[in-house]
Amino acid sequence: MNRYLVPLSVLGTAIGGTVLLKDYVGGGACPSKATILGKTVIVTGANTGIGKQTALELAKRGGNVILACRDMEKCEAAAKDIRGETLNHHVNARYLDLSSLKSVREFARKIIEEEERVDILVNNAAVMRCPHQTTEDGFEMQFGVNYLGHFLLTNLLLDKLKASAPSRIINLSSLAHVAGHIDFDDLNWEKKKYDTKAAYCQSKLAIVLFTKELSRRLQGSGVTANALHPGVARTELGRHTGMHTSTFSNFTLGPVFWLLVKSPQLAAQPSTYLAVAEELEGVSGKYFSGLKEKAPAPEAEDEEVARRLWAESARLVGLDMSDGSSVGLRNAKDHRH
Repeated sequence: MNRYLVPLSVLGTAIGGTVLLKDYVGGGACPSKATILGKTVIVTGANTGIGKQTALELAKRGGNVILACRDMEKCEAAAKDIRGETLNHHVNARYLDLSSLKSVREFARKIIEEEERVDILVNNAAVMRCPHQTTEDGFEMQFGVNYLGHFLLTNLLLDKLKASAPSRIINLSSLAHVAGHIDFDDLNWEKKKYDTKAAYCQSKLAIVLFTKELSRRLQGSGVTANALHPGVARTELGRHTGMHTSTFSNFTLGPVFWLLVKSPQLAAQPSTYLAVAEELEGVSGKYFSGLKEKAPAPEAEDEEVARRLWAESARLVGLDMSDGSSVGLRNAKDHRH
């Protein structure tokens, strides 16, 4: 029996060490125990993955949580799950299609009319590495959904967020932003050959630049805006990457993925932290990787690029520049060229 003790203890230590390492790589749980009773939270793309887990975490803390999703069947089911698990009955599903500026405006109008306040906006929804498609308004899908839809939504809700201050805007970006570049001559991939990965990286860089400029514009308003990389999570987001279809990649990369890839629950911790942590009150314009503030890519810190992107985005979505929070009724298609 003794001869098995050493190998077993070594194995036990190895497994224990690996689990600890996985937690370390994952960034761990949100350290804040703060509750948000009476606060209204909107989480986009909350019917699955990180969004659903973020909504669950914020519902556990007493928030009035609105799940904003395109697939209402899944959204209603997620809201029901969260109500059941948290016993918080202030969890509701609302329709929002970020690939339609009309839908974004309609959603925002209803929120402004029906909600007394908006304390926390989590811009979580995303598409990743999808084949070339355009939105209802003619934008490249990843740029349109991941960035432009959220740009318009946030601007439309700014007055409500300011009236509810101190309030917070949390924008989910990605480490992929470091490989991104804003091509002002061809934001929508109409001239150059479409590159699904480069388009994704551009959309995630745009989110960090948007966060920086938004924070600058919100100084003194009591509203903060921060961007984050939640980590790589096991969610439906990667369905177009081909990683899960290859037996070879599953077999050889499986153990590495198990270590480096977070569960949606763990990947939701940074969003939760930015939404509730008392020590982050007043912290704005920053980029977080997991639970820690990090420096983003150099292009993400370029103030001139950030300002130019804001102006171009406002033009594309038909945002009335004379009043940052009001939008003209002009159709975005008229602004693309």
